[in-house]
Amino acid sequence: MSAVGTEGNPLRVAIIGSGPAGFYTVSNFLKKKELVVELDMYDRLPTPFGLVRAGVAPDHQKDKSVQRAYDKSAQMPNYRFYGNVEYGSDIHLEDLKKHYHQVMFTTGAPFDRSLGVPGEDLEGSFSATEFVAWYNGHPDFADRRFDLSQESVAIVGIGNVAMDVARILCKTYDELAVTDIADHALEALKNSKVKNVYILGRRGPAQAAFTPPEIKEMGEFDDADVTVPSDEAVVDPASQAILDESGDKNALKNVGFIHEYAQRPVDGKSRLLTIRFLVSPTDLVGEDGRVAAIKLVKNELVQGDDGSVRPRATEREETIPVGLVFRSVGYKGLPLPNIPYHQNWGTILNEAGRVVDESGDAVTGLYTAGWIKRGPSGVIGTNKTCAQETVACMVADLEAGRFNEPEDPSIEGAAALVAEREPEAISYQQWQTIDAVEVGKGEAQGRPRVKFTRVADMVSVGKN
Repeated sequence: MSAVGTEGNPLRVAIIGSGPAGFYTVSNFLKKKELVVELDMYDRLPTPFGLVRAGVAPDHQKDKSVQRAYDKSAQMPNYRFYGNVEYGSDIHLEDLKKHYHQVMFTTGAPFDRSLGVPGEDLEGSFSATEFVAWYNGHPDFADRRFDLSQESVAIVGIGNVAMDVARILCKTYDELAVTDIADHALEALKNSKVKNVYILGRRGPAQAAFTPPEIKEMGEFDDADVTVPSDEAVVDPASQAILDESGDKNALKNVGFIHEYAQRPVDGKSRLLTIRFLVSPTDLVGEDGRVAAIKLVKNELVQGDDGSVRPRATEREETIPVGLVFRSVGYKGLPLPNIPYHQNWGTILNEAGRVVDESGDAVTGLYTAGWIKRGPSGVIGTNKTCAQETVACMVADLEAGRFNEPEDPSIEGAAALVAEREPEAISYQQWQTIDAVEVGKGEAQGRPRVKFTRVADMVSVGKN
């Protein structure tokens, strides 16, 4: 038989997860013109694109335009999509080993880390991920209920996801009605009674994790003011020295917007967004089993021996009445059956994308990319270089003869397995049918699309 990766014996690669890291795996392989490769992508949902569809905020349509590049990869004849097929349920590692030389895991980091404070399990306490998935129409969260009759909401964390949650809560119905926000969320937010939104960061303005475009948007609402307590907008001397030395343009822009908001007058709009710094939650206070307030401790910044600036709790405390709390303090990946996993990091055990066992030895034929590889860092485009690193390892291992030897590496063999295990699997062409219907419904309402939020509906449309 001819060498693996040639016309007579193509390299067969399975990709588990159809988000950015998965599609950048495809595009990186497509650049290897000397290599003949067949790429099969699996996703447990009938829809591709992962967080670009279910995580990017509905009012950030420009960020979703990256789907066009993914679609271009999906049109290649050596690509196949198996949607509505779940790893660990419909297919297993042993199945994949029978049909593929290499398996890439790009399943993301879908779970929020906990705050670790008393009262976190009270009604009204949620992860930001739940809310984001709900308003984006993710099928797993379409039936969630959030009590938007509450007047005050706290969001713990100060990254871009926290900003997204605050923005959705602060925007008017008219601002949201031109987006692809899920219909159930649009209706619930139309009747929202929320007046006060707090974003709570444990460090200072110079350490904020959001990006300049995100913080800039906080000052552009139609009917919501934004403010920052003036004393919390001040950059401490140690942080200022680090900024001066590093010249970090993003951090400097962030600080500039924070200073502006601290000086901006509150004009009496219907809602008020207050961005706080140097505060940490110590307790969620309950009343009749649900969140009624959040206790905070005031922090101060101290510089360690390594030069880094860290928060340290003081003795000053305060309590803010709130009826909803969303935590957005970090994310971790889901452990996958038979795949080595680091509990503390929330990632697959790996070295530069090669899956390794607990001894640090590479597991032949298994790879990872994206947040499940490196943790929740970077933006969508960061996954491109992340996947590039792993694909380089995959090609090097192929050239070195380190790959799985499948019993049946044929396209037909894998297709038959899927048909047997999940008769309602969705192909890319069937996804395009679903996509066309969503977009058509959206055009009729002056929106980008109207999403299906139930798997059964997606399958029904895709199969007809």
